[in-house]
Amino acid sequence: MMKKSFACMIATGLCALPTLSFADSPYFSLKDGDGFKRFSVSAGWLHAMPQGSANPININTSVAEGTKSKVGDVSTDAVMNAINRDNPKGELWYNLFNTYKSLGGKELPGALSGTATINGLSQWEQQGSGLEAANVDTIGLMFNYNFTDNLSLEIKGGIPPKVDINGKGSVNAPLSGNAVPIKDDSILGKLVGSLIGQIGADIPLKQDIHITDLSQGGKAATARAWLPAVELHYQFGKTGVNKFRPYVGAGVMYAYFNSLKINPAIESDLIAAGHMIQNIHDNQAGAALDRKTSSADPVVKLKATDTFAPIVTLGATYDFKPNWFAVGSVSYSKMNNEAKIYVTDRNTGKELIRANTKIDIDPLITYVGIGYRF
Repeated sequence: MMKKSFACMIATGLCALPTLSFADSPYFSLKDGDGFKRFSVSAGWLHAMPQGSANPININTSVAEGTKSKVGDVSTDAVMNAINRDNPKGELWYNLFNTYKSLGGKELPGALSGTATINGLSQWEQQGSGLEAANVDTIGLMFNYNFTDNLSLEIKGGIPPKVDINGKGSVNAPLSGNAVPIKDDSILGKLVGSLIGQIGADIPLKQDIHITDLSQGGKAATARAWLPAVELHYQFGKTGVNKFRPYVGAGVMYAYFNSLKINPAIESDLIAAGHMIQNIHDNQAGAALDRKTSSADPVVKLKATDTFAPIVTLGATYDFKPNWFAVGSVSYSKMNNEAKIYVTDRNTGKELIRANTKIDIDPLITYVGIGYRF
């Protein structure tokens, strides 16, 4: 896709150039005019500094609001951690399970755990989180065609650099809802039955379940960035008269990212989160709380959208020989794209988790190079 898009941009630019040597126009001719050369090329160091900041991540899962799931066998610690202790009823339940735990009850059997009604996992926005592109360096290539001594078309390119995508903040799933245990003739069952008789059957749940830390490992992901641009330049001064000639330019930049790789630790966390979601669907909400594997085979995919953005440039050339020149410029592009993360079940193709966030790149690009006119 990138190769096709880049080729189209080059073709578009070249279509504006003369292709017939017998053209008589003073602006579209392969012959020099007033001493200036029509074509020039330069190569040098290109440094891009993203100016944007991270935006909150939006997360969706396949667990709809009010989903009911049997709890099954679950560790007592997991139940206690999920209880909403800000609720007086929750505090009573917490104390009961704490007593049970002190008597050696490390696990609540499925025969007593009952059913949970789950909310909060269908969709949420994670404030304080996001992704940011890091600075990059690469070899830049600039191709110019001069319509006149002052007006030219430039195609910017270069070796596509590998970009580090830095993560910010943590992702936590805001679980809420309630669980309804079942009483039986066991000692714990009788205690549960007694408490149900006093305060009611439901156990209020509220827990921010930690999913992943996006800042772990120094970077959340890497990608290969393709950033060609086409600009129209106006250069001040005159060939053969002014060696130092400033110029201004404006045009459009295209951004495409491929070879995306996610941080292995974050990927592992997201796979574990996929198992949690599938366990809820499998009527094993307790296994989800205990972070056990599920019937799914979760796989993580990372995608980034491509985008067009305006770009403006301020630069200058210095002729130190008739055909050789030095060039320096500073460009700015108001650019953003969207990163999307999918966790799907490889067995069924079902989407378990989908997350997306806008990445404000807004790069400030500096370029210093050596060029030749012909």
